[in-house]
Amino acid sequence: MGDDILILKISFTKIFNRFVFVRILYIWSMIRSDPFGNKLFLKRMLVTTIGWLTWARYTRRNKIQISGTENLKHLANTNVLFVSNHQTYFAEVIAMLHVFCSVKHGYENSINSPWYLFRPRVNTYFVAAEETMKSGILPKIFAYAGSVSIQRTWRDAGTDINRKVRMEDLSNIGLALKDGWVINFPQGTTKVYAKGRRGITLLVKKFNPIVIPVVIDGFREAFDGKGLVLKQKGGQLSIKFKSPLQFDVDESGDSILEKIMFAIEQTDEFFVAAKALDEQQIEKAV
Repeated sequence: MGDDILILKISFTKIFNRFVFVRILYIWSMIRSDPFGNKLFLKRMLVTTIGWLTWARYTRRNKIQISGTENLKHLANTNVLFVSNHQTYFAEVIAMLHVFCSVKHGYENSINSPWYLFRPRVNTYFVAAEETMKSGILPKIFAYAGSVSIQRTWRDAGTDINRKVRMEDLSNIGLALKDGWVINFPQGTTKVYAKGRRGITLLVKKFNPIVIPVVIDGFREAFDGKGLVLKQKGGQLSIKFKSPLQFDVDESGDSILEKIMFAIEQTDEFFVAAKALDEQQIEKAV
């Protein structure tokens, strides 16, 4: 009898301790902030809300083909840099957030089951132009959800300029990498086959992140320039995650940039191939 009571006491103590531990974790998650002072519970609510509001755009109103998420399954939780071509301001970022959340819950190459949105990944960031993220209420909401806003070095308020990289911006991206995953668009513009910006080489050299190339397509046709309004339904979207890029310790900035731009399929070779394909399709149509 005494042994039974002792076992019950031990069991109750374990259950109570576990309950207290879970409560402490919950309270801690409510008050914790990311490196930029944004409350994690608010970020979690925003990512979940944005996810539910946009899920049908990618899975019902359009069709999305996802490949290469096997390259994400065993990645480190921090210091991972995703480099991608760019077609709209926000649509591909939101799509990648969907994918990252689904991968967190064990899904592969699919966002068809949106239950992953109940426990989203919140330590994901994306690099965006400061002026873009201040241009309205929705960009400001997206900024809170995970933007690292930077000052453009080549353009300001519609005018071409030439200024140095703001070191504060580089440091902020470093903070984001230290906390999680960061999405970067090396071209800095949605213009197809635009040249890559050298800022990306500074990131690679300074922080030595794991670099995952991403190739996206179909977003320009499906969404408006900001990626918030659907232009058409029934379109084919695609996101392809490639294997991590390898760089030598003493590799030059030019070589790093060339490897990245080739990996995201935005070099002259891909431009020539795309142009030839378009000409062939025109000839067939005629």
